[in-house]
Amino acid sequence: MAKIVGVTLTERMLAGLVVDHQIVGPLRRFPENEDDQYALVEMPSDGLIRTICERVVQAADGAKDVTGVGVALPGLIKNGVVEDAPNLPQLKGARIQEQLTAQLRHHGLEATVNILNDADAMASGLAASIGKLDHTIRVWTLGVGIGYGRYPFTQSTGEGGHSIVSLDDRERFCGCGGRGHIEGIMGHRAMRLRFLDMEPEEVFEAANAGDAKCLEFKKLWHKALAAGTASSIHMDGPGKFFLTGFNVRFVDMPMLKDYLHQMVKMSPLQSYMLEIVTDDAATRVIGAAVAAEQAATR
Repeated sequence: MAKIVGVTLTERMLAGLVVDHQIVGPLRRFPENEDDQYALVEMPSDGLIRTICERVVQAADGAKDVTGVGVALPGLIKNGVVEDAPNLPQLKGARIQEQLTAQLRHHGLEATVNILNDADAMASGLAASIGKLDHTIRVWTLGVGIGYGRYPFTQSTGEGGHSIVSLDDRERFCGCGGRGHIEGIMGHRAMRLRFLDMEPEEVFEAANAGDAKCLEFKKLWHKALAAGTASSIHMDGPGKFFLTGFNVRFVDMPMLKDYLHQMVKMSPLQSYMLEIVTDDAATRVIGAAVAAEQAATR
């Protein structure tokens, strides 16, 4: 069975050896200190790529028959190059696939390297975990930003978190600067900008207690998620949608389903399903490995 190392970068880096879609051995972490939230964003690109290499070598644990390395990170990826990465801006323009391949070769690892968006890794990891690698899986990750992942992989840009869900000129809270984006409504950073005197959890608590302004925003938040999902259904067909990320705690499933039902009216498109799942970093590691395994066979 093929040995693949999967790596994921979010607030921290995790790497693990994956065999037959299961993690074998311990996950290798950076930084070790759980409270150090800025270690990755403060590291220059060369140092970040070197650290990825070090964690891959640790995860391989002396095995020289590792055939692939999958690296999942937040950003717009094309042909192994990070074209943009708002959450890790030092990686913009980095030729990670090429650089990491060269560094791993110095450590005796002749492995095929594959780079992908972390939301896509979550989708492929979930597909592997439920034994549905022959199905279409889509995932919304509700966190600091909004991630949209899809499996099977496509050559599309995949920045679903920047889908346009509002034509209101006042909707300018998205970190990319664009108007009307789903991330500008639902993203944690955007919510903090919108309610400068309240944390997002306080906004939803107030909404549930009947505060008119906060309740109106709660409805907008759910309409935005419904609109993004409905657009995906109309473009890509129905199927399974997973919701994950630390802000799934705000999801009112009956409200979301009601808005989605109002938006998707064609009967052949109504066989969609929604499910909330835990945002498990290990799933992203497995998903990155699945992507590397499939890239090696194409």
